[in-house]
Amino acid sequence: MSFLRVLVLWALHRVALIVFCLWAQAGLLGQSFSLEQVMSYPFPSGLVAASEVPRIAWVFNESGRRNVYVARGPRFELRQLTHYEGDSGQALSNLRISPDGQWVVYIHGGDFGSNWDDELPVNPHSLPEPPEVELWVIPFEGGTPRSLGLGIQPAISPDSRQLAFVRDGQIWVAPLDGHAAPRKLFYARGRNDSPVWSPDSRMLAFRSDRSDRAFIGLWVGEGKPLRWLDPSFDRDETPRWSPDGEEIVFVRRPGRGGAPDSILAQRHWPWEIRIASVASGQSRLLWKAPKTLRGSYPTTHGRTNLHWASTERIVFLSYHDGWPHLYSISPKGGEPQCLTPGPYMCEYISLSADGHYLYCAANTGPDPLDIDRRHVLQVAVDGSGVRVLTAGKGIEWAPVALADGGSVALISATATRPPLPAVYDLMEGRLRLLGQSLIPQDFPQDQLVTPTQVVFAAPDGTPVHGTLFLPKGASEEAPRPAVVYVHGGPPRQMLLGWHYSSYYSNAYAVNQYLTSLGFVVLSVNYRLGIGYGYEFHHPPRASWRGCSEYQDIEAAGRWLAALPFVDSQRVGIYGGSYGGYLTAMALARNSNVFAAGVDIHGVHDRSVGRVGRWLYPDRYERPPDAEVAARVAWESSPVAYMAQWRSPVLVVHGDDDRNVPFSQSTDLVQRLRKWNVPHETLVITDDTHHFMRFAHQLRVNRAIVAFLTKHLMEEH
Repeated sequence: MSFLRVLVLWALHRVALIVFCLWAQAGLLGQSFSLEQVMSYPFPSGLVAASEVPRIAWVFNESGRRNVYVARGPRFELRQLTHYEGDSGQALSNLRISPDGQWVVYIHGGDFGSNWDDELPVNPHSLPEPPEVELWVIPFEGGTPRSLGLGIQPAISPDSRQLAFVRDGQIWVAPLDGHAAPRKLFYARGRNDSPVWSPDSRMLAFRSDRSDRAFIGLWVGEGKPLRWLDPSFDRDETPRWSPDGEEIVFVRRPGRGGAPDSILAQRHWPWEIRIASVASGQSRLLWKAPKTLRGSYPTTHGRTNLHWASTERIVFLSYHDGWPHLYSISPKGGEPQCLTPGPYMCEYISLSADGHYLYCAANTGPDPLDIDRRHVLQVAVDGSGVRVLTAGKGIEWAPVALADGGSVALISATATRPPLPAVYDLMEGRLRLLGQSLIPQDFPQDQLVTPTQVVFAAPDGTPVHGTLFLPKGASEEAPRPAVVYVHGGPPRQMLLGWHYSSYYSNAYAVNQYLTSLGFVVLSVNYRLGIGYGYEFHHPPRASWRGCSEYQDIEAAGRWLAALPFVDSQRVGIYGGSYGGYLTAMALARNSNVFAAGVDIHGVHDRSVGRVGRWLYPDRYERPPDAEVAARVAWESSPVAYMAQWRSPVLVVHGDDDRNVPFSQSTDLVQRLRKWNVPHETLVITDDTHHFMRFAHQLRVNRAIVAFLTKHLMEEH
């Protein structure tokens, strides 16, 4: 045998051995798909429906390529309406469709969902000139979109002829058909927003925010003075017209000011519902929330969700019985009727065009596990009953009734299938999915795991829900590494399937990928989150008032470490935003539990922006517990525990973050250096909290996986 032949055979043997080892490792760990594949799903958002014809529109984000899609009944075949190309980093949001279904309006650009500066341009490509944030209109049948310039909060008139919107704190209007340029409707002091057309499209209600107070204003015609509905020393909001256009219902909250009260004590945040006469401007009290903690102004999705449903009923959401429930009340007054009794919450609420039904997403159904899901409910406004439309093991949200009266559009997902728009037939009880062909052929749907609901106790006895991702065969093999995932918000709830938020849908994909690598992953629904009642959502001594929620995170790590198939020395943690804060807290306070972690745009010093305001206000008085509150806020901060931080950490932040100041991570990194804590960093320049470029999100996800793998899975 020649030397060359021997060399070739040896090389082939080595290649075969390497391939076999890689195959064996992949089989052992269960990995059979890439991170890019599990992130490749199209994510739908902004689903809207026309009120007069069965037409719907939504936005699909396909790996950073965002476009508006539409469909019309009865066939509901999807059609791409806009044709933006590439991973531009520019959001499409504030989607609207005209009542007659002829026009679609949207905003291109910005970062709506931020805590500040959401209207400003986003420039994640670092272009010499940032893209504009513009309001666009396009015919439903297709064509070239037309820019209306800067504008937010678009409101289409009931006659489908005009568009009102906000620009520079003033209300503007433009014709939908483009026969004239946009114009300022009027000038009013303050920041004016929330435009709402009257039923006959002749008048416009709006809110005028003037810092310590806010008024409900009325534009009643060209050249006529504005009217103000019962102006007071309070903050009025959410104007809603009566069906006959003669009255407006709105929410009133107290104005800012008064003697400083305790900072650390929990208190009732009052609110009431009032009805004003359009002709006289005078208002009367319709309902006042109970003066209890539970009766405080609601903070779940849509807040009060106020609607004037019909001539006989006004509907709203309140937390006063311990759950975010829907209520109905007569415009004449009386006691409100709870429409959705039971231990569950309602969110993503819409009203049918005829005013007979509310549709919402709720964590209820025939399965006890539904508390960690979302299903669509049909709720009769007259109180005649609630119907769970989409019972089962799926996740459904964002319902909107269609004009045909027999169907509801919504978004649907499962534990393995990513979210898709769908139409539910009310008569047949059948769900028709839209856009399945857009899911890439190599998306690993059949290889994803179904997470399991787990419940464990915090040190104070509070039951804490989590979703556990187990690699196949995990319980039968040697102990393996594990990771605790901590969501942000904190008013969020992670579910037994794909999430309705793009931010947490991304986290779900990462958790699935980590599981495919062999990690056991526990996503923990800590207190301050939604879905488990008022006391869980608003616990005492939480957040900067004492961080009582941290005990849920520590309990999650210890519970995970105690599993027989988990290596207790290789438990990591990661999370973003508020999850980044709690990740840093875990690493700082319990390096003995958490061996490594990834802190993504977290908050690290809870005293910043508070202590000066409490201790040195621009007034003689200050809160009676200012000194104690300042100390508690500091002790609720990860940076207060730097001396005991030992575990390595990866710190990630986008430097155009509009939810958490980038300086929070800059400060932390300097402290990590001083205390010689092992750390790595990743800065995403010119991108926001939501990583608007898909390439940036992919880069962050790769960094998360690489860091956790390096410190928890590789041999050291």
